[in-house]
Amino acid sequence: MSRRILVVCHEGRPEAVSAADKVSEDLRAHGIEAVRDGTAERAELVMVLGGDGTILRAAELARTHDVPLLGVNLGHVGFLAEAEQEALPYVVDRVAARDYAVEQRMTLDIGIITPDGREQHSWAINEAAVEKGERARMVEVTIGVDGRGLSTFGCDGLILATPTGSTAYAFSGGGPVVWPDVEALLIVPLAAHALFARPMVVGPSSVLEVEVLPYEDRNAVVWCDGRRMLDAPAGSRITVGRGAQPVRLARLAQVPFSGRLVAKFALPVQGWRGIRERA
Repeated sequence: MSRRILVVCHEGRPEAVSAADKVSEDLRAHGIEAVRDGTAERAELVMVLGGDGTILRAAELARTHDVPLLGVNLGHVGFLAEAEQEALPYVVDRVAARDYAVEQRMTLDIGIITPDGREQHSWAINEAAVEKGERARMVEVTIGVDGRGLSTFGCDGLILATPTGSTAYAFSGGGPVVWPDVEALLIVPLAAHALFARPMVVGPSSVLEVEVLPYEDRNAVVWCDGRRMLDAPAGSRITVGRGAQPVRLARLAQVPFSGRLVAKFALPVQGWRGIRERA
């Protein structure tokens, strides 16, 4: 059976299209079928050329068919990306040689029941962001874990994230950075008017619950990875738990996550001397 790789890029960016054309050409030179339009069905890998948004879009295609995803960053931070644009020839050679490892990343399954009994479902690899429906008004929520209420407050929003998402929206909201091999769920309130509204980290088997209180008909919306929006009108109940289907990421190098943090955020490490020799 011939090898098949789906190549995804931001079609609205000429430099991304040019890079995807070159990658496709190089893959074909290795005897690999490079597909630009279509699904990830029968593909051994999804190669993504772009920023975080493009990678998240490609994750939808890859997850559907349980295919690993390999991102090459053409954007800014690109935390989900495995390599930068200048390394493309090297990446193609490694892919052609099947010289890559695959790791699983935890996802979220999201459910909403509206006051009229309507059900909505989605998923996310980074986060489910509960946001106020009206710019000038806070949303009133009660949060709970595993069937027990924890706190009620008004806020601009609430981020329910995976460890992978801890360096995305949750990070901007003041949440902790969690290593991706830690299995956990994060709760990060945004601009909450409450004494107890700290970021929390709970176990992977827990179920996070958010009730949008019917206070002055203040509605909310839920954004899944910033790509899929679900309505959560006042009186809705939102549940978020560990996703049944993970996302698989292809890795070329076994770089510690601390190294990725330093590289992506350009963290200062002057003065670090590592393990000192014993006298």
